Parts: sequence; C-alpha cells; structure tokens
Amino acid sequence: MTTLVASFRIALRALLANKMRSILTLLGIIIGVGAVIAMIAVGSGAKKRIEEQIASMGSNLLVVMSGSATSGGIRFGAGTVPTLTLEDARAIASEIPGVKYVAPAYNGIAQVVFGNQNWSTLIYGSTPEIFEIREWGLVSGRSLTQQDIDGAAKVCILGKTVAENLFGGLDPIGEIVRIKKIPFTVIGVLSPKGQSTWGQDQDDIIFVPLTTAQKRLFGMQFPGMVRSISVQAMGPEVMKNVEEQITELLRQRHRIPQGQDNDFTVRNLTEVASRAEESAKVMSLLLGAIASISLIVGGIGIMNIMLVSVTERTREIGIRMAVGAKGKDILLQFLIESLMLSLMGGILGIAIGMVGTLVLVHFTQWPTLFSLKAILLAFLFSGSVGVFFGFYPARKASLLNPIDALRYE
Repeated sequence: MTTLVASFRIALRALLANKMRSILTLLGIIIGVGAVIAMIAVGSGAKKRIEEQIASMGSNLLVVMSGSATSGGIRFGAGTVPTLTLEDARAIASEIPGVKYVAPAYNGIAQVVFGNQNWSTLIYGSTPEIFEIREWGLVSGRSLTQQDIDGAAKVCILGKTVAENLFGGLDPIGEIVRIKKIPFTVIGVLSPKGQSTWGQDQDDIIFVPLTTAQKRLFGMQFPGMVRSISVQAMGPEVMKNVEEQITELLRQRHRIPQGQDNDFTVRNLTEVASRAEESAKVMSLLLGAIASISLIVGGIGIMNIMLVSVTERTREIGIRMAVGAKGKDILLQFLIESLMLSLMGGILGIAIGMVGTLVLVHFTQWPTLFSLKAILLAFLFSGSVGVFFGFYPARKASLLNPIDALRYE
C-alpha cells in the first residue's frame, strides 16, 4: 500500500513538472470523452423521441387504405379510388379472430371557424373505437358514442393544436364551431400526442362521428363508402397473420381474380415505426463509434508523451533500480502516470461534454438524453485507453538495464 501511494506521489510530481505538456496530452482525452458524451446524448435523445412517437401512434396497428387510380399512364396514390365500405370494416371485425378493434374512417381537410378565429385542419370522421386503437385519451369532455354515430350528431372533439389556435386559453367544451359553415358542438379536447415519426402534427385534427363526415361534411360517391379502416391486432405475434387474413378477406369481398392487383393497401404502421426505431439505434451507435475515435487519438497522444517521458527520465530510472527498485515498481509508476492522465481527462471530458450538449440543446432544440450508463462507460473507456496506451512505455521503462540507464545522458 505504501509503495502504491508513493508511486501516485511520484507520478503526480512528474506530471506537474511538465504542466503544459500534461495539459496538451489531457486535451486529446477531454475532447474524446466530451464527444462521446455529446454524441450518445444526441443519439439517445433521437431514439427516445422516436419511441415516444411510436407509442403515440398506438400499438399493433394496421391501416387499410382504399385503392389507387391510373389515368393517362399516371398512377395516383392509395386512397384516390373509393373501394372500401363500412361493411368491409364490419367483416374484418367479425371474421378475423386476431382483431381487437376496428375503426372505419372518412376524412378530409376543412376550414374551422370560431368567432373571428379560423383554422384549416384535418376533419377525421370515425367511430368510438378509434380512440382505443390510437390509445388516445381526453384532457376534458367526453368521447364519441354509438348514439352520436347512429344520429349523425353535429359534435366534435378537438386536438390540442386546433383548440389552442381557435380558443387560446378559453375552455372550448360546449362552444359552437363551424366546419364548412355547419355548426358543431365541442364535446371534448384530446390529450397531446406530438409529432408522428414522419413529422406530422398529430394534434392538428378534429374528430367527428363517421356518419356526420359522410352525410353532412364531405358526401359519399356511394352509400357506406369509407376512405380507410384502422385495425388493432390482439398482439404483435398475430400481426402478420392478421395482415394476411385482411388481404385475403377483402380480395374475396371485392371479387378480385387471382393474379390481379388489390384495389386496397394494407399498411403495418407498427412495422414501419419499428424500422425507424432501428435506424435511430444504428445512428446512436455510429455517433458513439465516431466519437470514440477521438479517444483512441487521445490514447496515442498519451503513448507518445509517455515514451518521451521515459527517455527524459532514463537516468532517474537507473538510479531507482540501483537503490533497489524492481522492474514491476517502474512499470507500476509509469502506468499510474498514464492512468492519472486519462482519468483526469475523462472527468473533465464528462463535464465539458455535458455542458456542450446543454449549449447544443439551447441553440438547436435537438432532443438529447443523458445516460448514466454512457457516462460511466466513457469514463471507464478513458481509463482503459490510458492503461492500454501507457503499458508499452511503462514496460519499456521497466526493462531498462540499470547500468545503461545510469550511463544515459
């Protein structure tokens, strides 16, 4: 124990004897550790934001879109041809065992007016099951009911963005808004969801009863037409099976011959969101790996300085060996010097990395997340770099011949 303490004292004196050189060596480790902390915080923040967006979409979610159109050789996107009906939605709910909830939808963009305020937003006509599928709660008021659907009631539920733009700080419950000049009573305000994984503001929306959207707001080309059907499976393990069964069922109902393209599209939104999450994980790992290169460069700097130190102190090493110091004592001393450099650099690097990340957040508003695990990992890695790159110079010092070392000038 006494030998270890003495080695630390000698190491500290040696580092302080060459302050500028020690500081310059520390910079490599400080920059490396700071970069690792900042990059992992940015990557983890992005990953957490995507996870929140995935959760806001709802779990085990499939969306069936109506068909696409082709005109003059130009193919339009899904939803341009009305091929889905309310009966299709009912068939999915009753004939596919892995389905938990089904919510047909009929939506469009419309101008909404309250007093002297107006706002253009998505009007989403659906059934009460949509709030179960999207796992979307209310801040105030009530949800849609089957009575609202049956009676094509002129009631609506506002998303947070719409409520703020139309009402500001006022309570909208019970107030009358006009959608396409038709008066609607506000019965609820949705809890905030934030942006989706593709950047859409999920709170910029108004929900109305499905039948109200069909009959009063947008009209229908034929009775019972819907533009999409949201489906929630009972679990992730049945998602693929449910997707295949929906495709098979709708092909039968729409009498599509074998070999002919579907007149609808089934999208697995959970799968799409999971891919985005995987991309965020890869990005986080890449950022950490790139930043770790700085640590390796800092380690090479430590090796270089320690080799110079061994050369400069060759005579000192010879004297210590002449008075009884063993090779392992010399090895330990130089390893401790290297370790002290890397650990001091690690501590300062953590502080600078965290401060730098907070400054980055302030100016860019990027999502970041500090991880205690990442901080500890960066600190331990910096210590490992010191031991790894300091071992060769330390071993070189411990293997010096005492007589040759004493003769060194």
